[in-house]
Amino acid sequence: MYIHDMVRLTEALDKMLHLATLVGTDLTRFERESGLTTSRTHLLWVLGAAGPSTQQSLASALGVSARNVTGLVDGLVASGHVTREPHPTDRRATWVTPTARGEAAIRELKDSHEHLARELFGHLPAEQLTVFAATLDETIATFSRLMEERS
Repeated sequence: MYIHDMVRLTEALDKMLHLATLVGTDLTRFERESGLTTSRTHLLWVLGAAGPSTQQSLASALGVSARNVTGLVDGLVASGHVTREPHPTDRRATWVTPTARGEAAIRELKDSHEHLARELFGHLPAEQLTVFAATLDETIATFSRLMEERS
């Protein structure tokens, strides 16, 4: 590998790390303004996509333990974003359902997500966005594999 190739590789990594820092800063701002942690927001996002769900299915969708989901749901119940109810067909399961406040937060999350996507990528030609998305997919897959190998 030539030195100029290594410079381009490290420049690309530096830009990705800078982007990660910007995203982290924005998430911190969002948490401060919304009063929701990133994990609770993620749970609401999953509920928005799936609708009322069992805690077990939420744990699976989030890739966390059932105990972890219990804590997240406890916090969202306390903040008025979700309720726990008996499952309509499985008496052993608990149904987690967004409240009106939770539904409003989910709508706001979706609107904000779409707005940011338009702001970041709306000006890009379709071909450039396609290449960018494919590059991100490959980068994520490679990084995931490297992390798995190192654990």
